[in-house]
Amino acid sequence: MTTSELTLPPKARPTRARRRVLGAGKQLHAGPVTYVVLAVFALVSLAPLLWTAIAASRTDRRLAQTPPPLWFGGNLFSNLQAAWDQAGLGTAMVNSVFVAGTITVSTVLFATLAGFAFAKLRFRFSGLLLLLTIGTMMIPPQLAVVPLYLWMADLGWSNQLQTVILPSLVTAFGTFFMRQYLVQALPSELVEAARVDGASSLRIVWHVVFPAARPAMAVLGLLTFVFAWNDFLWPIIALNQQNPTVQVALNSLGTGYVPDQSVIMAGALLGTLPLLIAFLLFGKQIVGGIMQGAIKG
Repeated sequence: MTTSELTLPPKARPTRARRRVLGAGKQLHAGPVTYVVLAVFALVSLAPLLWTAIAASRTDRRLAQTPPPLWFGGNLFSNLQAAWDQAGLGTAMVNSVFVAGTITVSTVLFATLAGFAFAKLRFRFSGLLLLLTIGTMMIPPQLAVVPLYLWMADLGWSNQLQTVILPSLVTAFGTFFMRQYLVQALPSELVEAARVDGASSLRIVWHVVFPAARPAMAVLGLLTFVFAWNDFLWPIIALNQQNPTVQVALNSLGTGYVPDQSVIMAGALLGTLPLLIAFLLFGKQIVGGIMQGAIKG
């Protein structure tokens, strides 16, 4: 207890709980143990990417030796060029950007609208429809491959990009994710006030729902883009090497009697770079949106 506190009457002295509240606004400082733990986690997380880059810079013969290389070699750019040419990654990159971008925009838009409807609107059988939506998440996607392929073949869309885009325009996870967020982040009184002021449903969605849901929309958009970019099972069935996505194109690098592991690693590195660039460009906004949503919650 300080000298100033001793001069105060007993009722005016700050209690331990009050001192704890008064000190809650102070900035917390991390200790050396925290930095060590974070550094270890960062190294473990970056280890696969670092090994991919090291393997992509070596020759296939060097990768087969023991011990394996632990530092970069001088064949990185030649292996990247070989992977680019052998897999035809120019067309594949354009296709993947179009497919992943379309799926991301569509999923975020429709999931936000459906999440708002389930969270704040009253209509018949809303609980049953939400239960059915969540129930579709329990069905393994592999079970839908055969009927989905037959359906796309009947439409005449074989080996076309819309075959990959159409089944992923909206997801049950995205709808449930946005619904759970909007239940807490969007006050019902705010929606009712907008209706009393004469705002239409479209105006409410644009000026009330979207601003409140922006943090969750950013997170859902990032997750959807990563999933759509890395999707392999359905694209390898629906597309061919003449009109591939990146993952389908990279599959051609593993063919042959003796696949060149260094070229395969170079192709994997090229396929990962767009995701890293997207996170570097928009990661700050996404993290800021998450923190903004946490503070509002």
